[in-house]
Amino acid sequence: MQIQFNSDSSVMGTANVAERIEAQLRHRLARYEDRLTRIEVHVSDENARKGGADDKSCTIEARPRSGRAIGVTAHAADVDAAARKAGNILFERLDRVFGKAERHKHDPSPDKVM
Repeated sequence: MQIQFNSDSSVMGTANVAERIEAQLRHRLARYEDRLTRIEVHVSDENARKGGADDKSCTIEARPRSGRAIGVTAHAADVDAAARKAGNILFERLDRVFGKAERHKHDPSPDKVM
């Protein structure tokens, strides 16, 4: 699973932030690593230097080996919290998508006997 990190110029400490977020995502999504080809992380500061509550945004897009891309966005007061929220939302969504796929792989129900 490849992780690509993108940020705007207003997010400080990009290298360190990228490493922390990548480690966090690898840990959280380890169970789906073989089912995903790439994760794209976009981090931005919506208000730039103005400040404000919940102005940091993290959008994560997961690309499964089969199927459509799954994207989530979260906002928080700092980049790490936004990434943590987005990672949790993505995990739940992947759990739901891959869980449904697993449930539908089972053998059909046996014929009813009357």
